[in-house]
Amino acid sequence: MPRPDPARDLHDFLGVLERAGELHRVRCEVDPELEVTEIATRCVRERGPALLFERVKGSPYPLAIGVFASDRRLELALGRPPAEIGAEIRAAIDRLSPPSLRGLWESRALLRRAVSLRVKRVRRAPCQEVVEEPDLGTLPALKCWPGDGGRFITYPLVITTGGGGRRRNVGLYRMQVHSREETGMHWQIQKGGGFHHHEAEARGEDLEVAVAIGADPVLLMAAMWPLPEGVDEAAFSGLIRGRPARMARAATLSIDVPADADIVLEGVVPARVRRPEGPFGDHYGHYSHAADFPVFRVRKVTRRRRPVYLAAVVGKPPQEDLWLGNSVQEMFTPFLRATRPEVRDLWSFYEGGFHTLLAVSMESRYRKEGVKTALGLLGEGQLSLSKVVVVVDHETPARSFRALLRAIRDRFVPSRDFLLLHGTSMDTLDFAGPALNLGSKMVLDATGDLGPGPPEGGVPPVLPDPRPWHPAIAGHRYLESALLAVKVRPGAGGLGRAVLEDLLRRDELRWLKAIACVSEDVDLEDDVSLIWGIFTRFDPALDVAFRRVSLRGACPVHEGPLGIDATMKPGYPEPLVMDPEVVDRVNRRWGEYGIQGP
Repeated sequence: MPRPDPARDLHDFLGVLERAGELHRVRCEVDPELEVTEIATRCVRERGPALLFERVKGSPYPLAIGVFASDRRLELALGRPPAEIGAEIRAAIDRLSPPSLRGLWESRALLRRAVSLRVKRVRRAPCQEVVEEPDLGTLPALKCWPGDGGRFITYPLVITTGGGGRRRNVGLYRMQVHSREETGMHWQIQKGGGFHHHEAEARGEDLEVAVAIGADPVLLMAAMWPLPEGVDEAAFSGLIRGRPARMARAATLSIDVPADADIVLEGVVPARVRRPEGPFGDHYGHYSHAADFPVFRVRKVTRRRRPVYLAAVVGKPPQEDLWLGNSVQEMFTPFLRATRPEVRDLWSFYEGGFHTLLAVSMESRYRKEGVKTALGLLGEGQLSLSKVVVVVDHETPARSFRALLRAIRDRFVPSRDFLLLHGTSMDTLDFAGPALNLGSKMVLDATGDLGPGPPEGGVPPVLPDPRPWHPAIAGHRYLESALLAVKVRPGAGGLGRAVLEDLLRRDELRWLKAIACVSEDVDLEDDVSLIWGIFTRFDPALDVAFRRVSLRGACPVHEGPLGIDATMKPGYPEPLVMDPEVVDRVNRRWGEYGIQGP
């Protein structure tokens, strides 16, 4: 059976979803402040449909959300499962290295699509049916969480050029609406649009920027793909789509915009202008602090006559980025494996916001190759922002947190297998470091470099209950006889560290490989909550401790369990919690929305 072609635009895609039973229309009026977030978050967690809100308070435009929040929707967007695309690309790389006639013939389907690795300029564009002066107040921009600094455009395709206009970047960055004509531009580190702004600012020039809202689904996904710097996301999307991206010259700028977008904002990001942006409830499940960021000044708006506004919500996992982020890994890990043959699989855990925990399954060919591989990956694009890297042998599934713990239990010895890197750059959203964009990383080599070894003294037949040892311990859980997670009651600053150091000294726990103290809002029995509660709330250099640390020359030697103080600390932003009044309102109105289960 022939595969369906990916949809040409957002309207086409919404029709595809509706025919597949993956879309629900909400016909009653909803409020873009908080109410949409509460409805959409429930749908994601209950595996419900994508939503099209036809009446949004204060806006003439309908709002679509959750369009990628299932494996089925991603398959409909791409025309096939993301893993199949990755496998095909990897197979073609293998067949064409070195090039041969047989390899070319066997890769002919992919090579035919490679002709679409470009853009097609069109003169008449649906996104320019209406040209008007900017009034961002008419957009149904969301206020997602109660502590947000305002309303945000949450799924914008931000288009910039660098290198004298020769290099285009299409990126996805949140934009706080400051006024009718101005937004923030949240360019985090290691982002293509931010690099272009850096170049323009160094010349003292304003940067032309176009922002598209709504587009064909492949381009909407391409904006978050980890392509090498300088590779055009719009052009590359043609390889996956099987036909070139349609672009048109902007109405007032010298750059091209997606011809099939719903709304396009045209303007500039001026040099050396900053304005406070945030707070914003981000995908780490906390508010990112307000900070100074560049501003985007809108000069003109073009749009379809009947546009649909596309939005997304991020927050405490799971959210829609679970499926988007995992699809990226399925598609692009084969590229990485082509240059790193020792790697069998690689997985960033959505539960921790993707950048906090990276697992690498590999076949070690010599001693400590796992450390070399980890350091190499920490120099690769977005992977460079990873905070914790766990390297395991090729028989251990990298995508299973439990399997990682078993590998750590059997093959990780802190004195030889722990590496701390302090004073490094970090994800802008990671709040646990000493300053914005700064922090530290750690590598755990659980490949069994010197052979597997049982925990010291073996696992006791009855696991001890730590609650009687300290009055602040509210609960605990052992995982895979490797990790003890302890819930600490709220208290004065430093209480979590005090509990951790007390546990590390306990002879009854010397057989463990890791101990983590978490805050009271973490559900110890839920793996998603536990991973989130541990990995988003600590900095390795500041919050990791061991039973004993000594020096061998200039080298620290770590002994005993690895301890992590992942409790909330002074200066941390608050975790995201919806306003109870909004929760009650959505409860009362749920029947009006007409939303059924999956």
